[in-house]
Amino acid sequence: MYIYKAFIFVFCNPIVDHSLTTQIVKKQRGGERASRECPNCHSKRNIKDGTRETVLGSVQRFLCKDCGFRFSENPYKVNPSNGNRQLCAVSREAKKLVTATETKTVAGEKPIQDAEGRILSYLIHRQNDGIKEDTIQSRHDQLFWLVHLGADLNDPETVKKTIALLNVKESSKLLLTIAYDGFAEFYHIAWERPKYKQNKTLPFIPYESEIDALISGCGKKTSAFLKLLKETAMRRGEAWFLKWIDVDLKNNVVTCNNPEKNSKPRIFRVSNELIAMLDRQKKTNQYVFGGYPVSAITSNFAKQRKSLASKLGNPRIKNITLHTFRHWRATWLYHETKDILYVMKFLGHRDLKNTLIYIDLEIACYPNANDHFVSKVAKTEQEICSCIEAGFDYVCDFQDAKIFRKQDSHYLS
Repeated sequence: MYIYKAFIFVFCNPIVDHSLTTQIVKKQRGGERASRECPNCHSKRNIKDGTRETVLGSVQRFLCKDCGFRFSENPYKVNPSNGNRQLCAVSREAKKLVTATETKTVAGEKPIQDAEGRILSYLIHRQNDGIKEDTIQSRHDQLFWLVHLGADLNDPETVKKTIALLNVKESSKLLLTIAYDGFAEFYHIAWERPKYKQNKTLPFIPYESEIDALISGCGKKTSAFLKLLKETAMRRGEAWFLKWIDVDLKNNVVTCNNPEKNSKPRIFRVSNELIAMLDRQKKTNQYVFGGYPVSAITSNFAKQRKSLASKLGNPRIKNITLHTFRHWRATWLYHETKDILYVMKFLGHRDLKNTLIYIDLEIACYPNANDHFVSKVAKTEQEICSCIEAGFDYVCDFQDAKIFRKQDSHYLS
């Protein structure tokens, strides 16, 4: 049984040495020296980060202190329930994987691949169709989670039962059924998706002081990344794969030329502070933040956020995600402009209905906004033009002057 499991393990993972003897020797020696280097940035500045069990025994995990990437002595296997892990062999050695996956042949029936091989073959197919890395990673985690919970992906009834017994939100169950939808279609498995619905809730909007505390409390690279999210409301992947060619250091302009979710490209004028933070990043390749996998910044940010929340004694900080910066910026922007079309353009939305949520968020976050105004009196043509350019609204005439006002945006800052 041990040799059989080892055979499945080795031949289902072509990115490692296929010699079983070599794997056992590596384990006894604690891993080769080269395996201690980060597979992303090749830095040797890494620390131990727990262990995980495999069919060959315990394997030491490491965390890179430079890029935040988590890896192991033998980076061939992932925890199916954790999204901050490498995606095994999907983006490399794809062709070898399909031919090397161990199969079982039943008399009179087609060969049936093991669960892991079937999932990876499906993901390779999706990747070849042009599906983005984040989606591939999500599908990988969701399908492996089902297998980890005991579902037989060849039997849709066991999948339905496994999902139904989960103690999670209905929206999470919906995502699992969507992930299995594509798998079932690829392998021609007939099944009827359960009728779960998306639970729509308003996102958490922190105070600006909490956002600024988080930015200032993180490391140099993470702080620059979070500052970019705050000022541009980019999505995580859009900002993380920003290229130097899209940053105009002289004119303080940042361009989003890699929009996600079918959004439109955007251009932003940013602060001198952000430009200085970006300029301090290492210019080792075409990407501002190095071009490492998105999981690197997600994992690193989660650790720094947890530490900072404990240090400041503010548990609200734990609720801030990388996407929270986009929600906060859009809410603040609508409060400043009261122009939902401008907010829509700023976010890159193609459909206004995706932007309307920020009207409700603005009302909730600034309940007393209409009670506090700044007023201006203008008599000359130049003064009138200055008030209009500053965003003041005309109210009325008084004697020989015109009265303007606008909401005090600093009242609740």
